[in-house]
Amino acid sequence: MKKLFLTFFALTLGLTLATAQNISENAIGLRLGDSDGFGAEVSYQRALNDNNRLEANLGWRSGKNYDGFKLTGLYQWVWELDGDFNWYAGAGGGIGSYSVDELDDSDTFLVAAGNVGIEYNFDIPLLLSLDFRPELGFGDFNDDLDFDIALGIRYQF
Repeated sequence: MKKLFLTFFALTLGLTLATAQNISENAIGLRLGDSDGFGAEVSYQRALNDNNRLEANLGWRSGKNYDGFKLTGLYQWVWELDGDFNWYAGAGGGIGSYSVDELDDSDTFLVAAGNVGIEYNFDIPLLLSLDFRPELGFGDFNDDLDFDIALGIRYQF
């Protein structure tokens, strides 16, 4: 038990004292993943300080017989790994709606989301990331646990 406590204390202290790289004030681009059927999302990141930011993602689908959208917001903590590599973790939630015309069915749903990923800041204003976002859905359309892995491509300004 003592070893477990010391390991937990050392890990917590290390994460607390880790210095964060300055993150871009704004970044906009695409998050290319499954997103529980909504596919690619338009993604925007806004820095709050040196190691915290907000991220908003909007995914939508539209077809001959169906329409839908999902808006997800996340609060993220960012830590420097090595040089231009960062890793981040966050939590948040979202709302969405989906309708199928031929079934005359529609649903509004909520999601609770977590987020963990790695990113690389190029010398040019390009940010590439790979992240994992588990989402717990609440609603008829989205009422399960979804594991979304995505590649992010964003322009920093």
